[in-house]
This record gives sequence, structure tokens and C-alpha cells, in this order.
Amino acid sequence: MLLLVIGIIIFSGIHLVASFPDLRQRLVNRLGEGPYKGTFAAVALVGLVLIIIGKARADVVPIWEAPGWGRPAALVIMPVAFILLAGAYLPNNMKRFTSQPMLWGVVIWAVAHLLANGDLASLVLFGGLGAFALAMMWSEYTHKAVLSKERQPLSKDLITVAAGLLTYCIFLVVHPYLFGAAVII
Repeated sequence: MLLLVIGIIIFSGIHLVASFPDLRQRLVNRLGEGPYKGTFAAVALVGLVLIIIGKARADVVPIWEAPGWGRPAALVIMPVAFILLAGAYLPNNMKRFTSQPMLWGVVIWAVAHLLANGDLASLVLFGGLGAFALAMMWSEYTHKAVLSKERQPLSKDLITVAAGLLTYCIFLVVHPYLFGAAVII
């Protein structure tokens, strides 16, 4: 469980640094844009790897019994999370309704996984990162979030949905290999 917690702290911490514009700019000025982004990506990757290893090695400590409908509900909810994640990186109209599609995707990912899992490590991982995403959204919305005013053609929205669904399908297949838990049996 310690690796999981350290991974979450590293992963969240590096993202928290980026959310302080003055601190981010000082680091960019000191390191340069490319080295800053490389360091950011490397530290985030280390955190992510520690999260995956820590979750895989964590003892299963039951906290609650996940409802029988939790796993099927997660299978239905997760495509929305992947579409939102794709929406953060591709041009689409989603950004006209929320300035934070990635953070909404993380929240939905967390809720879906908490519906399907009732153990302590899942609560720490999904609850922790879901709460972090909500806190980041609150911070963004109260300080500087701006909705896009630019209309995108419907084809861009369809590409975003297709990219999200394709990524979801890939994760259904690789989930047991990456995370040690089969999603579809």
C-alpha cells in the first residue's frame, strides 16, 4: 500500500505544481520549456508506475461489498470517461460546455471503479485521484477556467467519440495485463 500512496503523492504532486502558474513559469524559466515538460512527464510516469505496482501488490482489505450491478455499471460508465479524456486533447465542441473534460473523465473513471471495487486500495486509488480531480476543477473554475466560444464541426465531435471508444476497447483487452484484473470475462 505504501508504493500506491507514494505513487499517488508523486503523480498528484507534479500535477499540482503545474496548476500554480507562477511556480510553473519559474520552473520553465529555469529549465526551459522542453526540459520542464520532459521532467514533468518523467515524474508523472514514475508516479503512474508506482501507482500500478502499488495497487497490484496491495493486500485486499474489504471496506464495503460492491453492489452486484457495480461491475456492469462501470462497463457502461467508462466509455464516457474515455470520450471525455479524448475530448481534452482533440478539437471538439465539448470544451464549449466544460473547460475541464479530462478532469471530468477522471472523476467518472473514479466513480465507475468505486462502484466495482470495495477494497481499501481501490478507495485510496480511485477515491484519492477522483477527489484530487474535483479539487483541481474547483480551483480551475474559481480562478481561470474559460469555456471555448469556437464552434467545431460535428465531424470533430464524432472523431472524439470514436477515439474515446476505440481507446476504451483497447483498455478492455489490455486491462488484465496492465492492472491484473480482467474487466470482461
